[in-house]
Amino acid sequence: MNQKIIKICEQKFIYLKYSPRTSENYLIHIKRFLNSVGDKQVIHLSSKDFQNYLDNYNFTSVSQQNQAINAIRFLYKYGLERKYDKVNFQRPRSEKKLPQVIDKDFLLDRISKIENKKHKAIIALAFSTGMRVSEIVNLKISDFDLQRNIIHIKNAKGRKDRIVGLTQKVRQILRDYHLEYKTKEYLFSGQTNSKYSARSCNQIVKKHLGENYHFHTLRHSTFTALAENGTSLPVIQKLAGHSSSKTTEVYIHISNQFLKQVQNPL
Repeated sequence: MNQKIIKICEQKFIYLKYSPRTSENYLIHIKRFLNSVGDKQVIHLSSKDFQNYLDNYNFTSVSQQNQAINAIRFLYKYGLERKYDKVNFQRPRSEKKLPQVIDKDFLLDRISKIENKKHKAIIALAFSTGMRVSEIVNLKISDFDLQRNIIHIKNAKGRKDRIVGLTQKVRQILRDYHLEYKTKEYLFSGQTNSKYSARSCNQIVKKHLGENYHFHTLRHSTFTALAENGTSLPVIQKLAGHSSSKTTEVYIHISNQFLKQVQNPL
């Protein structure tokens, strides 16, 4: 019966157009919860069972707590079609941490030394455009408009489309890559799958840039570099696909250009 609930959730993910990555992460937490109840059928669980699970979960971070709560709430609302007024699904406030960034000159130097054409293409494209890892792995060859030198990012976070530019330098790196790998549908394919995995993208970042970095660090580095080059906040917001300028403002605050305007007292 619990397998039936999982199937229902999977169908709901598709119907509600959840991204593959979000669906996968939610399923991990849903299965953990179902394993925790043992042989007890999920339809017989009370709101108290859900509340006790969340209250006693050993969360490692606020982000993990948010994800687990969202996943269990999804199961409760869409899998079982129950109203969740009897369970506290309120998410904690996010930790206000400044994003980690990589120095632009360091990045450019490392990219120039990458010999693997696929690895070089992925990191160069990510840093040039600020694309998320989910956007990189879902990017199709048909999403490129080479006449206008633009990339059409479709159904990104928040189910929004946006446009980013393609520089001549990155275009040449992608051309060199494609001449060797000759992918058909998705720009980056795996050894056994039609598209590359997010996990593999993170691994190549750690391999070529350092163990302390992850793929999303490239995105932070892109918009910080744009802010330091004098790109306006509204333009960065558009390129990033942020709904609120508040999200984008952090890149202005951590840029060197912002810090240079500060007159230190000593």
